[in-house]
Amino acid sequence: MRRVIISGGTRGIGLACVKAFCDNGDRVAFIYKNSNYKAEEIAKRYGALPIRADISVEDDVKRAVEIALEALGGVDILVNNAGISEIGLFTDMSGADWHNVINTNLSGVFFMSRDISREMIKQKYGRIINIGSVWGRCGASCEVAYSASKAGVRGLTMSMAKELGPSGITVNCIEPGVIETDMNSHFDGDTMRELCDETSLCRIGKPEDVAGAVLFFASDRASFITGQILGVDGGFEI
Repeated sequence: MRRVIISGGTRGIGLACVKAFCDNGDRVAFIYKNSNYKAEEIAKRYGALPIRADISVEDDVKRAVEIALEALGGVDILVNNAGISEIGLFTDMSGADWHNVINTNLSGVFFMSRDISREMIKQKYGRIINIGSVWGRCGASCEVAYSASKAGVRGLTMSMAKELGPSGITVNCIEPGVIETDMNSHFDGDTMRELCDETSLCRIGKPEDVAGAVLFFASDRASFITGQILGVDGGFEI
């Protein structure tokens, strides 16, 4: 039975990961920022431990990690999934909005990985899976902060893989394409059809498509894979 910590676990890809690991018989703690009711509902249904925290705040991460480690008795797998976006022209973006996205999507991954990897280093084992985005590879108009933060997650993944490899810890990144999530619910029908047309498989992805890749990177079958970026994007823009 593996011990798993997932950030952003109340919806979309994070929720799909909580379900997948719980269905596999693993012990799961998930971090969420809002929606106490949803978190309690997920905890009851799947037996996972909900921990409320803002991963963009260093002290909040430290507290959440301490709670998770004590409850689970350690950690084997970390899934850095939590993320936010800010839509609009970058010329209109405020400094506060920029920092909010960067602090959550990039600094949050750093804080979580740093604090949890200390435990993994002690046991000489661990799996860290970061959720990036296709926009971190090719950039998205009107999502400058999001694209920049996800590009940063790419670099952070490769750097951490080099540093943590000698301790038996793998670090990989999954870059989803267009997925049916709340974050993409602002797109109108025409935009979604256009994005679908740009996807080689001619469909929008599901959170479960990404969760399947997460399970693979967390498994023994991926024990010799680290520092890699995997596009789970249906062949978007190839």
